[in-house]
Amino acid sequence: MEDLRRTPLYEVHKRYNGHVVPFAGWEMPVRYTTIIDEHNAVRTKAGLFDVSHMGEIILNGSDAVKFADHLITNNVNKLENCQVCYSPMCNKNGGTVDDLLAYKFSAHKVILVVNASNTDKDYNWVVSQKGNFDVKIENISKETAQLALQGPLAQKILQKLISYDLSKIGFFHFKELTFKNKISAIVSRTGYTGEDGFEIYFTALKAAQMWDEIMEAGKEDGLKPIGLGARDTLRFEAKLMLYGNELTDDITPLEAGLKWAIDFDKDDFIGKAPLLKEKEEGLKRYLVGFEMEEKAIPRHNYKVILDDKEAGFVSSGTYAPFLKKYIGLGYVPYENRKRGNELYIDIRGKLKKAVIVKTPFYRKQYKK
Repeated sequence: MEDLRRTPLYEVHKRYNGHVVPFAGWEMPVRYTTIIDEHNAVRTKAGLFDVSHMGEIILNGSDAVKFADHLITNNVNKLENCQVCYSPMCNKNGGTVDDLLAYKFSAHKVILVVNASNTDKDYNWVVSQKGNFDVKIENISKETAQLALQGPLAQKILQKLISYDLSKIGFFHFKELTFKNKISAIVSRTGYTGEDGFEIYFTALKAAQMWDEIMEAGKEDGLKPIGLGARDTLRFEAKLMLYGNELTDDITPLEAGLKWAIDFDKDDFIGKAPLLKEKEEGLKRYLVGFEMEEKAIPRHNYKVILDDKEAGFVSSGTYAPFLKKYIGLGYVPYENRKRGNELYIDIRGKLKKAVIVKTPFYRKQYKK
């Protein structure tokens, strides 16, 4: 059995009666009360997540931005300082190594925030691509804690702990701030829930203190600790990608509907040639959202059936707690991608009818 890692908040999760389970090599809380209650708390009030298992890779040097643009499909050079972009990072075949957030501090400093399960893989990949770029690459994940405060009341709660006017931080922008408790942090208006909110990066040594102070600040506003179960259902309603489900080494960003996160006009980046070829020749499959027409959960890797034949697979599926619907994401032949088309999901040997619908299932409530 593998040795499971723990975030700096492991003992705090136990104190809050978190139900801790193995996840991506970590021991993490899947829930504290129920997934449905936690999900709806984030949609209506606010929730606090421990996401310290996520990876942070820092690029420093005169070629930091240039190297980041070589690694990922989106354009870091076009960002303002203190701006963030979402981007796939591709392999040489156009498949997806990971999807990540790139934080541009300056022309000489970029931080890549990567998925927990991929941190070591991503770091090794980034190092292997360094070539002659003038850049220092450092994995700072172990010493970095990350909390996500999400929901319509997130700004009100966090503002109690910071003197700086948080309304000045725009969507996908960040600010380096010092809290009233003297803890320095990066505060970004980003998240993985479809709600307004913040992701906060700071030294792992202060993780428990910061968690407790945010929970105390949000006590009167109904702030709840949120586990990985609701994190998944929240991101799913908002059609946010989950690596290993919607994206893999064999799935391209174009197939996943992420053309908007690919800048084909910038200089060469890893995977550009095969992605251009795929774009010009046409896609064979495409990610769609669908709604079940009866009570049935379309789980990951269930078969999609069209004309009595296997035609694709479910990437993610669940009961959506806020929408109160059974929904899924899955890959189907490109020509079958249109809204309103019917398909069937093979659920334990029984075919259950579904219809392709508009996504995201839940319309984002981010502050623009």
